[in-house]
Amino acid sequence: MIIVTKIIRLSKIKEILRSIDPLKLIEEGFVAYSQGKVVVPPVGEMIFEEPPGDCHIKYGYIKQGDYYVVKIAQGFYENPQKGLPSINGLNILFSQKTGEVLCVLLDEGHLTNVRTAAAGAVVAKYMSPQKVNRIGILGYGIQGKMQLEYLKTIITCRDAIVWGRKETGLVKYQQDMIDSGFNIETTLDQEDITSTCNLIVTCTPSKVPLIKAEQVRKGTHITAIGSDTPEKQELDPEILRIANHVIVDSIPQAAFRGECFHAMKNGKITKDDMVELGTMISSKTLQRQTDDEITVADLTGVAVQDIQISKAVYEGIL
Repeated sequence: MIIVTKIIRLSKIKEILRSIDPLKLIEEGFVAYSQGKVVVPPVGEMIFEEPPGDCHIKYGYIKQGDYYVVKIAQGFYENPQKGLPSINGLNILFSQKTGEVLCVLLDEGHLTNVRTAAAGAVVAKYMSPQKVNRIGILGYGIQGKMQLEYLKTIITCRDAIVWGRKETGLVKYQQDMIDSGFNIETTLDQEDITSTCNLIVTCTPSKVPLIKAEQVRKGTHITAIGSDTPEKQELDPEILRIANHVIVDSIPQAAFRGECFHAMKNGKITKDDMVELGTMISSKTLQRQTDDEITVADLTGVAVQDIQISKAVYEGIL
């Protein structure tokens, strides 16, 4: 039988996503990954300087599954100045049995954003303080919005403060999130976040630490998602040394990119200090134990997330 490759565009993808629970899918994917049931080769990567940008190629398959997925995602951070989105990309789903191209998901980077926001919510489900008094977001881009939206399904707190480098970006953030259900304050001073929030999400392309160790109060959880290349960094490496728990989505990836990479390079932690998210989900003793603990999750993005979300969208049209 000849397979007809399906091409699914963004509008249809968004329609299908309404009937999918991405948090459940992503959580199950992380558990399978940490149980050794997923094959994920090293990330393919291109870094551009003029203009600044990066392209990631992530791919893999679940053993004894029906598919394998190749995802190409890129970020060009000066694009908004040209009236273009900073994020783009597509996912390609193949038959694991024959290698045939079953589906091309022209998602324009949306599925990457969904699975990344879902991962942030999964982390918060297990690692956030029992009582979150305020949510802090560093970064006013797409993830700055989606992380907060997805946290809404996990966290009851509706008080948030958002940091960014430019007042114009913060104004637009407020406008875009006016119907979010959150009381949102904005600031140009990131200390306003560290001094008032016990759940913080960093989602910027920064190449220098934005939060210092001495600013982190007891009982704070930080989910760092912006540092997905060796060049990017959002946290002072000392923060990972003082943390009671350091959670990563993938230990092999964290050794070469993200906050743990910088902390290891500076001698602050070793691989033995990291626990994978899928392992933590499966063991209550590895989760937050008290509201006084400092916890950090370093998410660099793993192909199992792309496999799970692509598979669900494809099967949603069958």
